Amino acid sequence: MTAAPRNLNMQGVLSMRGGGYYTERTQGAKLVINNALPLVKEGLKVDPKSEGVLRVADFGCADGGTSQEMWSNAFSYLRASGDKRQIAITYTDLASNDFSQLFRSMQGLAGDPSIAYQKNLEGVFVYGCGTGFHYQLFPEGTLDFGFSATAMHYLSEKPCEITTHCHSASAGEAEHAQFAAQAKADWERILLARARELKPGGRFVCLNFGIDEEGRYLGNTGGQHMFDIFDRLWARLRDAGKITKDEYDRATFVQYYRTQAEFAAPLLDETSAVHKAGLRLVDSFSTYTRCPYEQHFAEANGAMDPRTFAKTLIPTMRSWSETVFSSALSDRDPAEAAALVDEFFQSYEDLVAEAPAGHAMDYVHIVVVMEKVA
Repeated sequence: MTAAPRNLNMQGVLSMRGGGYYTERTQGAKLVINNALPLVKEGLKVDPKSEGVLRVADFGCADGGTSQEMWSNAFSYLRASGDKRQIAITYTDLASNDFSQLFRSMQGLAGDPSIAYQKNLEGVFVYGCGTGFHYQLFPEGTLDFGFSATAMHYLSEKPCEITTHCHSASAGEAEHAQFAAQAKADWERILLARARELKPGGRFVCLNFGIDEEGRYLGNTGGQHMFDIFDRLWARLRDAGKITKDEYDRATFVQYYRTQAEFAAPLLDETSAVHKAGLRLVDSFSTYTRCPYEQHFAEANGAMDPRTFAKTLIPTMRSWSETVFSSALSDRDPAEAAALVDEFFQSYEDLVAEAPAGHAMDYVHIVVVMEKVA
């Protein structure tokens, strides 16, 4: 059995913006998930003869919108293949997540009704679990297939404040080492939890932000460095006396971008607890997805105003990063804190509008496919 959650104090820092904002402004994440459909189809394993229940989980789902089309296509594929099993899908995220938006979307009450698979397909049941994926969330040996996208780079806790930057990828050696150690321990915990949950033969497909073989990662793919800009603009508020040094330090992303080798290590090491628990690596590779907002701007070939481009790019950054900066100001009056965060993101928008070249949020993912052996 897994231990009870020991630290749930990071929810305000890790949560995505609700009310459908996240899905509406993260089209790149949706593209990545849709491209994973072949891996999901393979992992679901069509079985026209079975009359049982297919139990599926989407770990770190946010409002569910970025993966909804993929799940609709995957479940439609099962039905078209003659698989009549009842499907129970559980969406998991922190208790602070906007599950109400998720449930409305799956029933066709919000978003695109054509992919509201709970309403459109027979025998599909949707559930929510408000506990983070660092813990065991399902009884042992009950899960047929698990999926997670753009989520497990988040750590279970912040090992330290990063005092010279906002992200571990650009942290100094000592602070980076603390994040690396936390990420290693968390990855083992995540995999051990999935190993306990999965049935023998069950698969887990994880598409996670990471560092590819060329050293690229989210926001650092050859153009402007997104996290460096975040740090520079936040430091500008500190230097202007608008935020304190402590508030500058507290704007630390609780994230770590693992390499492909770091993802694979516990699955390949025969002496590791993960390997002994029966989880095996099936495949792993990196993917690069161009920022759709920058791509649309480039394809407009001068017909799109740079300010319009900036107004589409900054919200996609804000959808997942805003809570990092707002939580750093948690000791302030909420209205004052909100005004400072608005000023911060407005300064980024102005920067892009003035000189748009090189600004983008290209996605770099490490895809890991694993299976539980008997």
